[in-house]
Amino acid sequence: MKVVPIFIFMLTSLLSYNSYSQNPKVFITDKIGESYAYVNVTKTYERVAEKGYKSIDLFEKLGNAFYADLNMEKAAKWYGELFAMTTDLDAVYYNQYAKSLYAIGEVEKANYIMDRLKQKSSTNNKSNSQK
Repeated sequence: MKVVPIFIFMLTSLLSYNSYSQNPKVFITDKIGESYAYVNVTKTYERVAEKGYKSIDLFEKLGNAFYADLNMEKAAKWYGELFAMTTDLDAVYYNQYAKSLYAIGEVEKANYIMDRLKQKSSTNNKSNSQK
Protein backbone atom coordinates (compact mmCIF):
# COMPACT_ATOMS: atom_id res chain seq x y z
CA MET A 1 0.00 0.00 0.00
CA LYS A 2 2.84 2.44 0.80
CA VAL A 3 4.69 1.53 -2.39
CA VAL A 4 2.41 3.58 -4.66
CA PRO A 5 2.85 6.95 -2.85
CA ILE A 6 6.61 6.41 -2.64
CA PHE A 7 6.76 5.58 -6.37
CA ILE A 8 4.73 8.68 -7.25
CA PHE A 9 6.95 10.85 -5.05
CA MET A 10 10.13 9.51 -6.70
CA LEU A 11 8.68 9.97 -10.20
CA THR A 12 7.65 13.59 -9.56
CA SER A 13 11.05 14.30 -7.98
CA LEU A 14 12.88 13.06 -11.07
CA LEU A 15 10.63 15.03 -13.42
CA SER A 16 11.00 18.25 -11.46
CA TYR A 17 14.81 17.83 -11.25
CA ASN A 18 15.15 17.91 -15.06
CA SER A 19 13.14 21.13 -15.32
CA TYR A 20 15.72 23.09 -13.29
CA SER A 21 18.71 22.53 -15.59
CA GLN A 22 19.33 25.63 -17.73
CA ASN A 23 22.28 27.32 -19.33
CA PRO A 24 22.79 30.44 -17.15
CA LYS A 25 24.28 32.54 -19.98
CA VAL A 26 21.43 32.19 -22.50
CA PHE A 27 17.77 32.61 -21.74
CA ILE A 28 14.82 31.91 -24.03
CA THR A 29 12.64 34.99 -24.09
CA ASP A 30 9.90 34.61 -26.68
CA LYS A 31 8.98 32.07 -29.30
CA ILE A 32 9.11 33.65 -32.73
CA GLY A 33 7.55 31.40 -35.34
CA GLU A 34 9.39 28.10 -35.34
CA SER A 35 12.56 29.44 -33.70
CA TYR A 36 13.35 31.06 -30.39
CA ALA A 37 14.81 34.46 -29.59
CA TYR A 38 17.84 34.34 -27.29
CA VAL A 39 19.28 37.03 -25.05
CA ASN A 40 23.07 37.23 -24.78
CA VAL A 41 23.49 38.10 -21.12
CA THR A 42 27.13 39.15 -21.47
CA LYS A 43 26.30 41.74 -24.13
CA THR A 44 23.45 43.02 -21.99
CA TYR A 45 25.71 43.37 -18.94
CA GLU A 46 28.30 45.14 -21.07
CA ARG A 47 25.75 47.65 -22.37
CA VAL A 48 24.57 48.32 -18.83
CA ALA A 49 28.15 48.89 -17.63
CA GLU A 50 28.95 51.18 -20.55
CA LYS A 51 25.93 53.32 -19.65
CA GLY A 52 27.54 54.03 -16.29
CA TYR A 53 26.16 51.41 -13.91
CA LYS A 54 28.91 50.15 -11.61
CA SER A 55 28.89 47.24 -9.23
CA ILE A 56 31.40 44.69 -8.05
CA ASP A 57 29.16 41.82 -9.08
CA LEU A 58 28.68 43.23 -12.59
CA PHE A 59 32.42 43.69 -13.18
CA GLU A 60 33.18 40.21 -11.79
CA LYS A 61 30.67 38.65 -14.19
CA LEU A 62 31.92 40.63 -17.18
CA GLY A 63 35.57 39.89 -16.45
CA ASN A 64 34.89 36.20 -15.92
CA ALA A 65 32.76 35.90 -19.07
CA PHE A 66 35.37 37.50 -21.32
CA TYR A 67 38.19 35.58 -19.60
CA ALA A 68 36.36 32.31 -20.26
CA ASP A 69 35.85 33.32 -23.91
CA LEU A 70 39.60 34.17 -24.14
CA ASN A 71 38.83 37.78 -25.01
CA MET A 72 41.67 39.04 -22.84
CA GLU A 73 41.44 42.68 -23.89
CA LYS A 74 37.88 43.01 -22.62
CA ALA A 75 38.60 40.79 -19.60
CA ALA A 76 41.45 43.11 -18.60
CA LYS A 77 39.19 46.13 -19.08
CA TRP A 78 36.46 44.82 -16.78
CA TYR A 79 38.85 43.39 -14.21
CA GLY A 80 40.50 46.82 -14.20
CA GLU A 81 37.13 48.38 -13.39
CA LEU A 82 36.63 45.78 -10.67
CA PHE A 83 40.01 46.51 -9.08
CA ALA A 84 39.29 50.25 -9.25
CA MET A 85 36.27 49.65 -7.00
CA THR A 86 37.84 47.22 -4.50
CA THR A 87 40.90 45.11 -3.88
CA ASP A 88 39.22 42.92 -1.27
CA LEU A 89 38.81 40.06 -3.74
CA ASP A 90 39.61 36.37 -3.95
CA ALA A 91 42.99 35.33 -5.29
CA VAL A 92 41.38 34.00 -8.46
CA TYR A 93 40.52 37.55 -9.58
CA TYR A 94 44.10 38.70 -9.06
CA ASN A 95 45.35 35.72 -11.04
CA GLN A 96 42.90 36.12 -13.93
CA TYR A 97 43.46 39.87 -14.11
CA ALA A 98 47.23 39.36 -14.23
CA LYS A 99 46.93 36.65 -16.90
CA SER A 100 44.71 38.85 -19.06
CA LEU A 101 47.18 41.71 -18.69
CA TYR A 102 50.08 39.44 -19.69
CA ALA A 103 48.08 38.30 -22.73
CA ILE A 104 47.61 41.86 -24.01
CA GLY A 105 51.22 42.82 -23.35
CA GLU A 106 50.84 44.91 -20.18
CA VAL A 107 53.59 43.03 -18.34
CA GLU A 108 54.48 45.72 -15.78
CA LYS A 109 50.89 46.11 -14.65
CA ALA A 110 50.48 42.33 -14.50
CA ASN A 111 53.60 42.04 -12.33
CA TYR A 112 52.21 44.75 -10.05
CA ILE A 113 48.93 42.81 -9.63
CA MET A 114 50.85 39.61 -8.85
CA ASP A 115 52.96 41.48 -6.27
CA ARG A 116 49.76 42.74 -4.63
CA LEU A 117 48.45 39.18 -4.55
CA LYS A 118 51.65 38.00 -2.84
CA GLN A 119 51.37 40.83 -0.29
CA LYS A 120 47.74 40.00 0.37
CA SER A 121 48.41 36.29 0.78
CA SER A 122 51.37 36.91 3.11
CA THR A 123 49.24 39.27 5.21
CA ASN A 124 46.46 36.65 5.38
CA ASN A 125 48.95 33.93 6.35
CA LYS A 126 50.37 36.08 9.16
CA SER A 127 46.93 36.90 10.54
CA ASN A 128 45.87 33.24 10.36
CA SER A 129 48.99 32.05 12.16
CA GLN A 130 48.41 34.53 15.01
CA LYS A 131 44.96 33.12 15.75
